[in-house]
Amino acid sequence: MGTKHTTLGKVLHWGFLVLYAYGIFKQIDDLSELEDTALLLFEIAFATLFLVIVILRYAYMRRFETFQGATVPVSAVHKKSARAIHVAMYLCLALLPITGLAIAALYTQGVGEEALAMDVAIGLHGLSADLSYVLIVIHVLAALYSRVKGEGVWTSMVPVFTETGPSANPYVAKLTAVEHKVVSKVEAFVASRKK
Repeated sequence: MGTKHTTLGKVLHWGFLVLYAYGIFKQIDDLSELEDTALLLFEIAFATLFLVIVILRYAYMRRFETFQGATVPVSAVHKKSARAIHVAMYLCLALLPITGLAIAALYTQGVGEEALAMDVAIGLHGLSADLSYVLIVIHVLAALYSRVKGEGVWTSMVPVFTETGPSANPYVAKLTAVEHKVVSKVEAFVASRKK
């Protein structure tokens, strides 16, 4: 407990954030923009690089605990829900370049926006983008909540606003106590369903 992420882990985490933000801000607004061959080739190269980095990041980061750096015990409910959010995030982040490459492939084959295949590819691309926003917001809020409680997870990845231990704030302590009761009930319910 209390182990920080490696330097490579931090670089992959924060470097990918820059790549993701760049991808959002440089996105094309209309398929007709792909008539520019240089832009089309750039989009293909960017999507390929993005996909490779998502795969490499997942392969590297999956070796670590979801609550890397925790200085307090973490419940199975928290671990499983955090793992599910992380996996869903990686799936969305992989689906973004995959659908982008599908759109480019269909476009180069002369398939227009009105075709079902293009409509599906564009729809999945938009859905994965929207879902990635939601999952990233959940991820950030969970990290902030963990920081407020002083669990150590924040400090393992973020170099600022570091924790010195569990929060002594009485409101945070009450909230944490309520959270522990709820989690205990969920764990008891799950255990009873397995019998």
